[in-house]
Amino acid sequence: MTRELPRIADSEWRVMQVLWEHGPQTANGVVSTLSGEVKWKPRTIKTLISRLVKKGAVKVTEEGYRYRYSAAVDESACVRSETRSFVRRVYQDAMKPALAAFIEDADLSDKEIDDIQKILKQKRKG
Repeated sequence: MTRELPRIADSEWRVMQVLWEHGPQTANGVVSTLSGEVKWKPRTIKTLISRLVKKGAVKVTEEGYRYRYSAAVDESACVRSETRSFVRRVYQDAMKPALAAFIEDADLSDKEIDDIQKILKQKRKG
């Protein structure tokens, strides 16, 4: 039985990205990493971490007097889940118009186009 992924709010995604990219962090470590990128106060970031812990997206380990936070969910699984949710909400589960819109709006290099074509060929083969 696979565990359902928690719904991660837009503001919480940036905190998750820090934990996915940098591994286990103290709350102050997350605050420090985000300090130059966002205008959030440290308390706001710590609140986001607490919410993610309650949702089961982040796990906490006690190390002496400190708590270390790490991602409890896989990044690629969350991205796939969010993509499916977006396509379901915006495109009523119709993948063709969703893909067409992404591709038409994207500034793709020749290599990226080749990579997309390879993915589609693999998909056709099953």
